Parts: sequence; structure tokens; C-alpha cells
Amino acid sequence: MTPAVIIVMGVAGSGKTTVASKTAERLHWRFAEADTFHPPTNIARMRDGIPLTDEDRWPWLDAIAAWIDSVRAAGEHGVVACSALKRAYRARLAGGHRDVRFVYLKGDYDLVAARMSGRTGHYMPLSLLQSQFDALEEPDPTESAIVVPIEKPPEEIVAAIVAALDHPL
Repeated sequence: MTPAVIIVMGVAGSGKTTVASKTAERLHWRFAEADTFHPPTNIARMRDGIPLTDEDRWPWLDAIAAWIDSVRAAGEHGVVACSALKRAYRARLAGGHRDVRFVYLKGDYDLVAARMSGRTGHYMPLSLLQSQFDALEEPDPTESAIVVPIEKPPEEIVAAIVAALDHPL
């Protein structure tokens, strides 16, 4: 079954936005960047180096879930870049819909930290990266996530995602 929506997930700096936008472009699907759904208070907290709590995240996740529902209701397809670090977050985003599929961009701390230290203009500071890894609950087999290592160039990661979608579980 072709998913209605793909959620490209992983820690900050793993390449979610790049990979998700290129995947959406390749598939000719709608694209959303989850960061745009954050209320200003969340962005201010992160900019100040304060990790978000679950209570901070629920309204943000609900806004993303509403976008997903709107895409599904319109009979369209979409790709969203969203950290979705915990199983509870992924469950909330998917809303019980089997046509919402996760792609986990998997990388180790050192690689992601090196990437983050080289990027500019993003509100998420390197100092919060460890909190991302601490919160991360990698998808388990019951979640049927597509797991893609981040060491390869984005174009190869996108190709791996598209190939996995062509051969679903």
C-alpha cells in the first residue's frame, strides 16, 4: 500500500528537511516542515537552549497531525519532516492510520554534531543535541519504519526511500 503521508523523522541535524523535501519533490507530493508548526514560545525555548517538554510538544504534534489529516482527507499525498522522537509522538501523528509511514534517518551523535556545527541560521543549538538523543526511541519492528543511514548523500537516501516504498512490507 502506498502511504498517504510519509513522516521523515530523526534527531535535529540528521537531514530531515533536506531528505523530506527532496522526497516530496521526487514523488510530486506535498511537503511540510514540522518546525513551521511550532508556536513562538517553543522556538524561543529552543533558541535559549531549553529542551522542550512533552507538554510543550503536544499542541505542536496536534497541529502536524491536523495537516496530515487534511492531506489524507483531500485524497492527496504528503511528506513531512518531523523529529517524532518518541513512540507516543509517532502514535499521535499517525492517528491510527495505517497509510502514514515513518522514515527514520539514523545516524550517530558524532556525525550529527559535525553537521550541526557547520550549519547556520537554525534556532536549534548544538547544545540541545544530546537531549534529542536522550529522548529518541528508535522505531521498533511493529512500527514498520523505513530505516535509512544518514552517511550517504541526500539523493541516495531519497532513492533508498523511494525503493522501499515500491516494495512495501
